[in-house]
Amino acid sequence: MKKKTLNKIVAPALALGLLVPVNAQAADHTPTASTPAGDLRATLDQLLSEHYVLAVTSMMKGYDEAADAEVADQALDQNALDMTPAIASIYGEEGAAQFEEIFRGHNDYSADFVEAAKSDNQELRMEAEAEVDEFVEEFSTFLDAATEGNLPKDAAADALELHEDQVLSVFDNYVEGDYEEAYMTFREGYKHMFNISKALSGAIVTQMPDKFTTGADTPAVELRSTLNSLAGEHFALAAIGMQKGYDQAEDYDYVTWAEDQNTLDFKAAIASVYGDEGAAQFEKVWNSDHITAQGDIVAATLEGDEAMIEDARMRLDQFAVDFSTFLDAATEGNLPQAAGEEAIKQHEALVLDTFDQYVAGDAEAAWMSFREGYAFMFGVGETLGNAIVTQMPDKFEETMMPEEMPETGLGGAQEQSMNTLYAGLAVLGGILLAFVTLRKRKVSEQ
Repeated sequence: MKKKTLNKIVAPALALGLLVPVNAQAADHTPTASTPAGDLRATLDQLLSEHYVLAVTSMMKGYDEAADAEVADQALDQNALDMTPAIASIYGEEGAAQFEEIFRGHNDYSADFVEAAKSDNQELRMEAEAEVDEFVEEFSTFLDAATEGNLPKDAAADALELHEDQVLSVFDNYVEGDYEEAYMTFREGYKHMFNISKALSGAIVTQMPDKFTTGADTPAVELRSTLNSLAGEHFALAAIGMQKGYDQAEDYDYVTWAEDQNTLDFKAAIASVYGDEGAAQFEKVWNSDHITAQGDIVAATLEGDEAMIEDARMRLDQFAVDFSTFLDAATEGNLPQAAGEEAIKQHEALVLDTFDQYVAGDAEAAWMSFREGYAFMFGVGETLGNAIVTQMPDKFEETMMPEEMPETGLGGAQEQSMNTLYAGLAVLGGILLAFVTLRKRKVSEQ
């Protein structure tokens, strides 16, 4: 039952990303984030970034011997299985089987690193490191061959090695109690997964021009991917942070720090366009009516304060109304209020479901809700991205696919990731001003 449910979570994204034929919008080059190439990239954004989040989280829980450690590890394994149909739709069953054997198998090394840390077994640690090296060699070779050289082996190996180093750095720093470094690296590693999905989707698009008439890096698709990154990270940190808060974990403050950094990605965009005052107003509204409300639910749950829980939930409902009203006005009706409110409330419900099920000790339900909630954020990125693109088509003119694969830039991936992030945020900041204005009077009275 569990695997069937989890498969349903990602099936819509896979269908959109890989099985829909080239649409009319893509054919006439009308700006849109929902092209076949954009859907492919979004699917890889989702699955690869979720892999990273689950890998790191399951290792932490395994080291702590948490009650839900085994279920978190099962979610990581299911994530790998969910990638198989995506690969099969591109490279056939044989290619998918080869991919699954390599990629799914490398998740097993996580348990070895955890056991080595718990038992201080340096020999086991070295064996696990050697297995990671073998995985990087084998998987980079596979990607080079599958994409017919459009994702060169050396570039793929560099990207995979960095990914593995970041996973282990997060875990090692967590074990050592250096939580600041752990969560700094967590954020870097998370962003890196979007560099990998960009490079891989670009290679596939270039390899198969009959299936993709526009690139995976058009301005509209870049905006969609930026929103995917921010929205997905927000959900992951919110859900994990609430669990950490309930457990009164030593690293709880550092998870909330990472959440604050996610918020600052928005605040920086507002400041760059509207100054520090507008940015400060945005930060206060976002935190008090949204992030802080989730923290209040954790505190109230620990105290058994039902009235405080109800108050916080009502604040989240009001946030959904206010923010959806803003989105309707800001996008000139391209994201209608009713649809926006429903989506925001569904997001909040999934965050709270994950938490409530965790508190109740239903680990299986909690991690199913986590995966569903994480996948949901990638629909938010597409919907909001298209609303902005539709409103401002001149800013998102698409270009024809290049004849040759552009440089992937994986060697300088982090710098390029931040450039892309803030370019997309600058556009997002424009529509967020309406929200700041809408709530300014209420904020000033608080």
